[in-house]
This record gives sequence, structure tokens and C-alpha cells, in this order.
Amino acid sequence: MDLGLAGKRAIVTGGTKGIGRAIAETFADEGADVAICARTAEDVEATVELLEAKGVRATGRALDVADGAALTSWVADVAEELGGIDKVVANVSALAIGPEDESWEQGFRVDIMGAVRLVNAAMPYLQQSDSASIVTISSVSGREIDFASGPYGAFKAALLHYTQGLAYHLAGQNIRANTVSPGNTYFEGGVWNQIETGDPELFNSALALNPTGRMGTPQEMADATVFLSSERASFITGTNLVVDGALTKGVQV
Repeated sequence: MDLGLAGKRAIVTGGTKGIGRAIAETFADEGADVAICARTAEDVEATVELLEAKGVRATGRALDVADGAALTSWVADVAEELGGIDKVVANVSALAIGPEDESWEQGFRVDIMGAVRLVNAAMPYLQQSDSASIVTISSVSGREIDFASGPYGAFKAALLHYTQGLAYHLAGQNIRANTVSPGNTYFEGGVWNQIETGDPELFNSALALNPTGRMGTPQEMADATVFLSSERASFITGTNLVVDGALTKGVQV
């Protein structure tokens, strides 16, 4: 299936590991030029090289999305370098689970304001695009109470509300906005890999909750994200696509 992404320009935060990297690679595989950011310069450089090897233009910068000025400046530089922005994916999370004030503050700065500032900075360029799309990466923890029901779950739920509001207010400008809510996603170096080695009891309990008998992969989350960003999803906006292998039991209405 041709997703109609060849020559489009996509920007992905947290694009060097896990779900974010899979999203960036999938955009590139579909022929889109890709800009990524992450906090570690070496990872950014290596990922940009990998993306360029796929035959597309790629660029990246080491930054913390909690730094609003740095994030806004980077988006403007990406638009200048690539000649515009068509696709925006807000992927970064602080993964803040603890109850202390610092976790709440970090989750707000990264999960919420990282997404809001990314979208705000990209908006002038999205308004000039003929295929503008915004996708925010939430979580099943944003729609059900689980072990991450503190700041992580609360801010992931807030992302759903924020994104659906974008969809409603931007529909008249032909700018789509959707959310992908991954279930438990396993990859080497990821949170579930760390839990597997550090807290096997919690890992096995979480794994047992998955009716499919396994956790998801970054590629499965990326496929959903890139599809929603593509022209094949041109009449889909304001939706929350849950990709969890039937992990959650709530009914979306």
C-alpha cells in the first residue's frame, strides 16, 4: 500500500530509540524526509546516518524537549532546512511514575509542554502544507488505571484531550490530529526490558495481562503512527488508536 508519503517532511521527537526510532525509520522507508531530536548527540548522529542511508534527507539535533526555547528554535531550523513541515509526531515522555513533586513537574514539562510547544512551533508550516498531520503518542495508561496511574497516566490522558481539541479546532484548516496509545511495548534497553531484569515479578505480572501472550513491538506502534500520518488516513482526525493486543478492557465510545 502506497501511503503517499514520498517527499513529505516529518518531524519526530525522541527519534533515536524504541517507538520513536521505529517511527522515524518507517517514515524514511515510505520516502519521507525526517527530522529527529533526542538528548544524546551520539545517538542522534547515528540515527541520522541510518535514515540518510535509506535515500531520504535526514537531520537531527541533541536537545531536551523540556527546554522550550531550544525546541522552538530547532523546529524553525528544520522547516528551513527541509523546506517546510508536513507531519509532526510528539513522541517523547519523561516516563515519570513516582508521586513526588519532581515527577509531576517533569511529566508536565516533557509530556505536555513538549507536545504543545512542538505543535505551536510547527503550526505556521503545517498551515502551509497540503497534507498536514499531527500525531501524539499517549498510552493505554491514559485510559485505564494501572501501576502508572500517577503523573504518567494523568499526563497521557491529558494528551488525549489536547489532541482531540486540536482535531476539532484545526479541521477547517485541513490539519488532522490523532493519538496513538501503545500498550506494553518491549525492546532492548526499553522500560520493559529494564523491568524484566530489575523486577521480574512485575514483568511477569504485566506479561500475563496481555491476552496475546506477548508485548507489542516498536514497529507495530510505528506502523499505526505512520498510517495515521499518511494520506491513507485523510478522513481520520480526532481519534485515539489503541495498539495494545487487547490489553485494555475499556470500550471506546
